[in-house]
Amino acid sequence: MTLVAILLGALVAGGCLLAIRWRSAVRAASQTGTTRPTVPQLLIGFGTNFFDTLGIGSFATTTALFRLFGLVPDELIPGTLMVGHTLPVVTQALFFISAVRVDPWQLTMLIATCVAGAWIGAGVVASLPRRAVQLGMGSALSVAAAFMLIGLAGWLPAGGTAAALTPQAFAFALALNFLFGMLLNLGIGNYAPSLVLFSLLGMDPRAAFPIMMGSGAFAAAAAGVRFIRAGRLHWRAALGLTLGGIPGVIVAAWLVQSLPLGVLRWLVVVVVSYASVTLLRAGLKETAPAPQARREPMATTGDG
Repeated sequence: MTLVAILLGALVAGGCLLAIRWRSAVRAASQTGTTRPTVPQLLIGFGTNFFDTLGIGSFATTTALFRLFGLVPDELIPGTLMVGHTLPVVTQALFFISAVRVDPWQLTMLIATCVAGAWIGAGVVASLPRRAVQLGMGSALSVAAAFMLIGLAGWLPAGGTAAALTPQAFAFALALNFLFGMLLNLGIGNYAPSLVLFSLLGMDPRAAFPIMMGSGAFAAAAAGVRFIRAGRLHWRAALGLTLGGIPGVIVAAWLVQSLPLGVLRWLVVVVVSYASVTLLRAGLKETAPAPQARREPMATTGDG
């Protein structure tokens, strides 16, 4: 069995583990009739994961839409993103890891460090107060907007043709991928910084896709379990992201080569900037701890 096959098997197992945790949560939530996501939640899941498959990313845009329509309390957004987007990103990763050539050992190690960062980061973010989450996500989204602007301005390096990194570059990439894993819990996503990093290190930009999507899928599955355990998410919105997101990934996989992305990327920058500004303003205004927001039945499921 090849290392790639082992990675794919582990990816499926991670997705199944999260799904098992969801099953017990569905049973608890169904007792109160609140398991069905709304149409806007499903549409957000479809749209954000459609564009995520094209490399635009889903965390920043989902955060912006949640805040624009008031669908999810700020302090529950990180967990909702991590849990809700896990299975769609697993779908993406299965495709790109199978289809794109990249050094399998480096791919495995880079994914492992990102997962470690996400696991540690989830334990920190899940216990943060509302104001800290607002300020953290606002700052992270401003960084995401800056990366997007860099790409739109044509300042990104073209990248090389390598499918593997030199030892020095690989060590540097491991450290930064650990950091990217931690930042996933604040909603920044790892796609834009990963594209910048691996292009700067001389790797073929196409090789970044299995690394960043594989890292995102494993990290989201690991961190998602921790958020579920803490009850730190909006259950219905997360389910909407998943049920709407997987079809979005499938559709985007067929259309990825025919869509004009220039205008879409500029729109994403505007939306992300809006979310960043509103989160930072809300966090700066909220000097006293806010009352605990009403949680979905998910919050009472514990480890079940």
